[in-house]
Parts: sequence; structure tokens; C-alpha cells
Amino acid sequence: MRITCPYCGARNLEEFTYRGDATVKRPESIEETARDAWIDYVYLRDNPAGLHKELWHHSAGCHAWLQVTRDTTTHEIVDVERVAKER
Repeated sequence: MRITCPYCGARNLEEFTYRGDATVKRPESIEETARDAWIDYVYLRDNPAGLHKELWHHSAGCHAWLQVTRDTTTHEIVDVERVAKER
């Protein structure tokens, strides 16, 4: 599998590190009342079939954070975008 980095061009998968689901939103609050929201954020993940947005880090390249839209059934990469706010 190859990922096309917006800065470096097409690169082998080995240059990238998968960093998780790009659709998960971090809870705003750290209060005790947000405990269930934090449990969901840390532990619960969907396992979608089809198109899915993922975070990838170009760890052996330019160190950019990327949002990759990938078909989880075929591994086809449909889109790669730079993450607006670098992590």
C-alpha cells in the first residue's frame, strides 16, 4: 500500500504510522460528569466496512499529520489531506 503525502509524493506504507480514527472527538470537559464521555473516547471504537477517515503520521518522512480516507474492505486510499492543526 502507498500513501501520497501532500508534501513528499507517493511513499510506501512503512514510512507512516497509523494513529487512529479521525472521526473521534475528544471530550471538552475533564469534570467527573464527563466520565462516560471519556470512557467512550478512550476505549470504544467502531469497526466500519467501507470508507473511513484515519489519522496517519509521516513518521519516516516530513512528519506531517494526514487524514487518509481509506476503504477498509479493499484498502484503497481514496483521499489524503493535511490535518489543518498539526498535532
